Amino acid sequence: MSIRSAAGARSEESELSSPANRSLAVLIVVPTLDSGAAETGAVELVRILANAGHRPIMVARGGRMESEIAAAGAQFIRLDVASKNPFVILRNAVLLARLIRAERCDVIHAHGRAPAWSAYIASRVTRVPLLTSWYKGFREQNVFKRLYNGIMTLGYRVVAASDELAELIHDRYGTPWDRIVVVPASVDVEKFDPAAVSPERIEAVRHAWGAGPETKVILVLGRMLRRKGHHLVVLAAQRLKAMGLQNFICIFEDRGNTRYAGELWDLVLATNTADIVRVAVPAEDRPAVYAAAAVAVSAATQPEGVQRAVLEAQAMKCPILVSDLGAGPEVVLAPPSVPEERMTGLRFSTGDDAALAAGLIRLFSMPDPVQRAIGARGREWVMAQFTPDLVAERMLRLYADVARDGTSRRV
Repeated sequence: MSIRSAAGARSEESELSSPANRSLAVLIVVPTLDSGAAETGAVELVRILANAGHRPIMVARGGRMESEIAAAGAQFIRLDVASKNPFVILRNAVLLARLIRAERCDVIHAHGRAPAWSAYIASRVTRVPLLTSWYKGFREQNVFKRLYNGIMTLGYRVVAASDELAELIHDRYGTPWDRIVVVPASVDVEKFDPAAVSPERIEAVRHAWGAGPETKVILVLGRMLRRKGHHLVVLAAQRLKAMGLQNFICIFEDRGNTRYAGELWDLVLATNTADIVRVAVPAEDRPAVYAAAAVAVSAATQPEGVQRAVLEAQAMKCPILVSDLGAGPEVVLAPPSVPEERMTGLRFSTGDDAALAAGLIRLFSMPDPVQRAIGARGREWVMAQFTPDLVAERMLRLYADVARDGTSRRV
């Protein structure tokens, strides 16, 4: 074979084996498989990869979403990557490095700080590129917390769930813009379709909440964590009650077995709002939950990126009320960023329970056709920006680009 034909054969072989033309093995590392944003995002990525013919490998401590991993066709390996113990992190790094070599992984994708430390070490040892995903902003009470959080900026690419988070990463850590990629969460708009939810399903949820036919339900999004701002909702509910607003309830969806939940209930008793604040076990029928609410509220006191629940609620034509840190302007269209005829919800100043109460009063004061129009625009916005196909296209392109760069670095 001539030099030219040999070179051509090598070129053809290289092209056929390039990441864009072959199945990729992607190692996804997430602390647990329970119900948080990182876990849900990781499961979504498994589906995206499997549906595109790639080979996702999931490493986690385990949790209730394990069955979804199996159903998606991913390989699942149980490992305590949620531990913050330095010795466990180092041990996990060794085990991950062995796994990466054995499975010939092309990309490592870490969701969460503890697993990112192990994944980063394994990445350096194996020279396989690392991605990290941010779903929220992390608190930094001291220099040690900043160091611990900083691992999430050391990926070959840093994936942010929103423009707001991307700006936080860049401003706080100085991460170059060319290493930050914004890929939002997605929503199954067929599952979350108001037309597909029967009145019986809605009534079943409202009955479980103890809501009457005319009761306005304020659905508070997120688990009962301090950063989610449930205490602000209690204070706002107290204001609404003092103003004479009647026939409304606030629903907190959680099992209520944390220290903050205890503090929250003490606040409920102190504010005399026990008759309008109710804690409910999260219902399995999520579309019916949003359909049963008059408004969905995110009172987050920390940057939340893209809360999937905010998108799901909008897909269900439920008006949204968010704090300035609960969702960015690319997630919820609200004045003054857009004119009122384009809004999908309202926003209020973070931490201001009076502004939250005022926002609720404003929404409830709107005529029914105006409220329905707000909800309809929310669904249109989600369908235009956050469908699974759009998110899958962005992620698959990113994986291919990173795998190609990683291959060139190892050659």
